[in-house]
Amino acid sequence: MSAPVVVSGLGVVAPNGLGAQDYWSAARIGKSGIGVLSRFDSSRYPSRLAGEIHGFTARDHLPNRLLPQTDRMTQLALVAADWALADAGVRPEELPGFDMGVVTASAAGGFEFGQGELQRLWSQGSEYVSAYQSFAWFYAVNSGQISIRHGLRGPSGVVVSDQAGGLDAVAQARRQIRKGTPLVVSGGVDASLCPWGWVAQMAGGRLSTRDDPASAYLPFDRRAAGHVPGEGGALFVLEREDVARTRGAKVYGEIAGYGATFDPRPGSGRPPTLRKAIELALADAGVRPGDVDVVFADGAAVPELDRIEAEALTAVFGPRGIPVTVPKTLTGCLYSGAAALDLATTFLAMEAGLIPPTVNTEPAEEYGLDLVVGQPRAAEVRTALVLARGHGGFNSAMVVRVGRPAETRRS
Repeated sequence: MSAPVVVSGLGVVAPNGLGAQDYWSAARIGKSGIGVLSRFDSSRYPSRLAGEIHGFTARDHLPNRLLPQTDRMTQLALVAADWALADAGVRPEELPGFDMGVVTASAAGGFEFGQGELQRLWSQGSEYVSAYQSFAWFYAVNSGQISIRHGLRGPSGVVVSDQAGGLDAVAQARRQIRKGTPLVVSGGVDASLCPWGWVAQMAGGRLSTRDDPASAYLPFDRRAAGHVPGEGGALFVLEREDVARTRGAKVYGEIAGYGATFDPRPGSGRPPTLRKAIELALADAGVRPGDVDVVFADGAAVPELDRIEAEALTAVFGPRGIPVTVPKTLTGCLYSGAAALDLATTFLAMEAGLIPPTVNTEPAEEYGLDLVVGQPRAAEVRTALVLARGHGGFNSAMVVRVGRPAETRRS
């Protein structure tokens, strides 16, 4: 049996909190970070709300030389990586570079940086376009800049699967650790709250156009009419459990199981495959449905997608068979950062013995879910399931748990 892979450090950048503790202080009581977008004038767009990070000044955290060559997305990711490594008690400069890797997820790349350079191209000419445009927009730039900043020279990469990417990246990091890389930084951070990025997100047809933050993003509610986008995410330090414990690191929990599927094309007549992803993750973890204490759901707030997710959950766990929560109602959907933030929230919930609430939603009875709404719910959370879906058919499921039972049970 492969050695358990655990999370020993986490860094969070979220609309309702910078740093894991500030974020958890907000999430546990249902404090929202969603409001009217202020990074540009959104008044002439159909969608005007976002989960925007306020109070983040890159120069307070990063050297000046990095600022002109990085998009806001990358600046947030670099800080999250710094915090995750510090939380894990890891000093990369003291470790062999080839023993450390980085695998991140990206859904959009550096949209804001790219928009600025396109404006210079058309208004001033090609000679005014920054040389940094060659990489600052790129999907892999977060992995690259984190690698350079900390000397992480081991197996690395980037995963592009929209909102499923945060889980897919962590799963890839787990594979690399099982193959022998001692430590991998992984997760996802996205930020594309600029006019170009905004238009791209609206083109998907899933953004809420409501102006009231209390009614804009309502997963599993009859009033559901799309999600609110946001920026941010979370990064983690992953390593083998025995290595982490030997050096006295805090262990948040184990990445115990993972499953991923891809839906058939629309109109094919074949069923969606989210349920299969859940079953694969449970089997990989060696747990039964009854062993799982809570589900952190994807919560698309699109009626058809909510129905598909609810049917998958009731098929596996039974009607109202398990507590379900969607804490991203506090932040908006952060694209590649969405599932990564859910994963961080799961570990913080395990530590606190508290399931954070889904806010504003009035759960529709026909979905058959035990949705945690309004107030947090005290509960012992030792095993949790995190779900994520990406536009176009990506489905990912991850089982995490505290510690490891002496004898794993197979389904």
